[in-house]
Amino acid sequence: MLDHLPKINPLFLENYRIAVLLPCRNEGLTIARVVSEFRQALPKAEIYVYNNRSTDDTVEQALYSGAIVCHEILPGKGNVVRRMFADIDADIYILADGDNTYEVGAVGRLIERLLKERLDMVVGARRVITNNAQAYRPGHQWGNRFLTGFVQFLFGARLVDMLSGYRVFSRRFVKSFPALSNGFEIETELTIHALELKIPFAEEPTIYGSRPPGSESKLRTFTDGWRVLGTALLLFKEIRPFLFFSLVSILLAFIAIALVIPVFIEYLETGLVPRFPTAILSASIMLLAFLSLTCGMILDSVARGRREVKRMAYLSYSLPELVKITDKTN
Repeated sequence: MLDHLPKINPLFLENYRIAVLLPCRNEGLTIARVVSEFRQALPKAEIYVYNNRSTDDTVEQALYSGAIVCHEILPGKGNVVRRMFADIDADIYILADGDNTYEVGAVGRLIERLLKERLDMVVGARRVITNNAQAYRPGHQWGNRFLTGFVQFLFGARLVDMLSGYRVFSRRFVKSFPALSNGFEIETELTIHALELKIPFAEEPTIYGSRPPGSESKLRTFTDGWRVLGTALLLFKEIRPFLFFSLVSILLAFIAIALVIPVFIEYLETGLVPRFPTAILSASIMLLAFLSLTCGMILDSVARGRREVKRMAYLSYSLPELVKITDKTN
């Protein structure tokens, strides 16, 4: 797909400051191998392991493997990512997990696509090529499909794997991303941020493997699933308030009409309105519907102003110079 673009010479990657970001909590069994594989794939990159209240030997293993170890005491992946994005300055950022489930060998391909297509984010869309059901549990797969489809419906975007934690970013994406989430809903926020500002991004298939015996996932299927869904709804309200409150207004209007129809029919038949409370309730709900629509119109103007501010913050940073990594002989 990228054959028409100039070929990248890996030697020119030395002109870039590349940071590998690994948020970790109790990943002592795997973190050393993950760091080693990233070091082999990107010899000049700085590899950061952010310890999030680990109780095992994650820190010792990370230090032994040569990583730069930092600490974040607030629990949750979102808190760690916010801290990493604030602390670390680089041209290219690679965000992955320390559980050895993502395809480290694909990182060159992800960076290549980011640079050649002038993107701000490349998502490593997970593909399972093993019969081991523990690699990507069916419940997580169906949950991911449902939540990805839900975001597609709300924001009108074509996505394959919205919840992947394997991503490559440009500096201007990282430094313009507000990072408000606390937990695993951070991936949803990353995706919706790109959709809101129409930031160029792409998905690239990568292999997703299973954890080694003794390593346990921190993801709670139902609890974190509801949090991701709630985050998507909240961001939908914040980003597209007119549509959100219009839908609320329509729902309230239908309820009001359903309540008043029996009262109206009875009035036509008898000329009396014996159920005044129902009529008053219907009128009150209709008023709420009107107020909801009005709020949506006002908040839409506010959201537009906020979006312009975010866009200007995003544009205040520039993309890396492509000429630095382009092999001019091709």
